[in-house]
Amino acid sequence: MKIVIFAGGVGTRLWPLSRKNSPKQFGKLFGEKSTLQQTIERLSPDFSPSDIYIATGRKYQDLVSEQLSEIPKENFLFEPAMRDVGPAIGMVSIMLEKVHPDEPIAILWSDHLVKNAKRFRKALCLAGDAIRERKADFVFFTQKPRFASQNMGWIQMGERVEDVDDISIHQFVRLVYRPSLDEAETFIRNKKFVWNLGYFVTTPRFLTSLFSEYAPQMFSELQKIQQSYQTSEFEHVLDTVYPHLEKISFDDAVLTKMKGKNTLVYNADFEWSDIGAWESLKEALSDEETQNVVRGNVLVEDSHDSLVFNDTSQLVVGIDLDGFVIINTDDVVLICPKNSVPKIKKFVEALSGTPHEHLT
Repeated sequence: MKIVIFAGGVGTRLWPLSRKNSPKQFGKLFGEKSTLQQTIERLSPDFSPSDIYIATGRKYQDLVSEQLSEIPKENFLFEPAMRDVGPAIGMVSIMLEKVHPDEPIAILWSDHLVKNAKRFRKALCLAGDAIRERKADFVFFTQKPRFASQNMGWIQMGERVEDVDDISIHQFVRLVYRPSLDEAETFIRNKKFVWNLGYFVTTPRFLTSLFSEYAPQMFSELQKIQQSYQTSEFEHVLDTVYPHLEKISFDDAVLTKMKGKNTLVYNADFEWSDIGAWESLKEALSDEETQNVVRGNVLVEDSHDSLVFNDTSQLVVGIDLDGFVIINTDDVVLICPKNSVPKIKKFVEALSGTPHEHLT
């Protein structure tokens, strides 16, 4: 079984701490190692470095090589431009189809927190066996939701197939990506809806077939890259074709269009958190909702349910904070209510072409 870890995102929703030249996955948001390094450690001892691939932007080549010296150089897959997750997964699928067409592959992300690593590895191994034995062509990993998230995908589970220890296996019905608040609040009251963790197990051949069926125009361009892979023309073709692929999420390009045929959902408590946004990081690091989370030189008084990160030596003081996010860096101070965090990404994108573009 091969593991592909994606580490190419900018992490705009964690701005201003995460930026184009210093994305969150290479930083130490918690612990003494980067989230990317922790993702690798989480897979040990069941998966060896030789079976792990890293997909990231070419501009981060030196960073990943420095942080992951144990991964073979040929297992680094570099995107020449940022075209969102849809093209990134498409590029990986056509490359691996050429060398490991029918071997199970797991798609993972480098900016998540998974506290129950043992259960997670067990689920990966079970899913790999299911793919090999053709019990499924595609396996989603999900978890019971803890709040009505608008930033995630939600999966509707169908009939229960079986339970394996603490992992409940269901048929797949549909996926809803980034719902409205009303939809999310409806989903969290329905026990059939769970969070899609973004992890899945399949084969390169089947993954490529999904692009052929649901994103045929992109697939046609990806085929040109595949034909050149492992030839002297590869870099030229990749640089010519990839930057012009449609910029679209994998969820919108493929997952929301998928039918449930031979697709399973592995639902378990992996103690998982997406730390891709400030409110998610706050939720992951606090034991209860009203608890404050602070880092650095910070003092808070008469405050609750707030996140204060200070990346400078200057003292930050918060009084009477109620559900606030405050991020202090050398050149930017961000202050907003926790429920306004979804607006950060659009705000940062709007800085392009302005005098403040260098801050992105």
